[in-house]
Amino acid sequence: MTARTPPCVFSVDVEEWFHILDVPSTPPMDQWDRQESRVEASFRRMLDVFAEKQVRTTLFFLGWVAERHPQLVKEAAAQGHEIASHGYAHQLVYQNDRRHFTEDVRRAKGVIEDASGKAVFGYRAPGFSVTKETPWFFEALAETGHAYDSSIWPGNRNHGGWPGALPVPHVVPTAKGDIVEFPISLVRTLGRDMFFFGGGYLRFFPYPLIRSKALEVLAEQRSVVFYLHPREVDPGHPRLPMSLKRRFMSYVNIDTTELKMRRLFDDLPMTTFADLLKAGVSHLPKQVA
Repeated sequence: MTARTPPCVFSVDVEEWFHILDVPSTPPMDQWDRQESRVEASFRRMLDVFAEKQVRTTLFFLGWVAERHPQLVKEAAAQGHEIASHGYAHQLVYQNDRRHFTEDVRRAKGVIEDASGKAVFGYRAPGFSVTKETPWFFEALAETGHAYDSSIWPGNRNHGGWPGALPVPHVVPTAKGDIVEFPISLVRTLGRDMFFFGGGYLRFFPYPLIRSKALEVLAEQRSVVFYLHPREVDPGHPRLPMSLKRRFMSYVNIDTTELKMRRLFDDLPMTTFADLLKAGVSHLPKQVA
């Protein structure tokens, strides 16, 4: 964000192992409490690595999880991590209307703030599911007191994506106030925009390639946005039945995640979205949704 090499942001979508989208075997919300809960152990495993490496992260808590594990939110906040929102019910944005979406993010914000004792300003949509068909999204975030978002996938994606969106941090003006957008980091590779920095992509690609692509992004004066989920450092968690393709993307190389995470922290500078906001946004371009 300055003339110097910008830092990366390491983010976690804090949810349970069964919060996988667009899979028929994913239990409906009224059955979530009947499932084995593993988020406490897996998330604490991540917190231990963050503490060991002295890294501060941005943590997007699902409101449903924060409501049942408020001590995790409180511990993470006490350790200096930024606490943000992943919504409450883990629903795709483009499957909602504005009213239901607003109710969901308002509920999540209240639950997470009660647990952390701190104001929540950031949001990330489940599945990065913000599209051109949800133009009300940013105004709803501003209306509910959010200051920034990190949901835009500036390309094609199974859960939507927004081809043509600015691939760099930018400001989205709305009638309710501005929202700063920190889009997911894509890299031009072999003639197409590709992603290397989170989820199944980070688990699939070899670490030297991930590091090399991250350095390419940093050389363009863009911050790299990394993301993971607690289940990705929990190789023993139950598996949901799903297609071979989805099974591969959901579980490939899951036993390598923690090592890659540690190497990232050794090799790359890290910060939080909140710190990027504090550094100033007046220089950022604007894009109307």
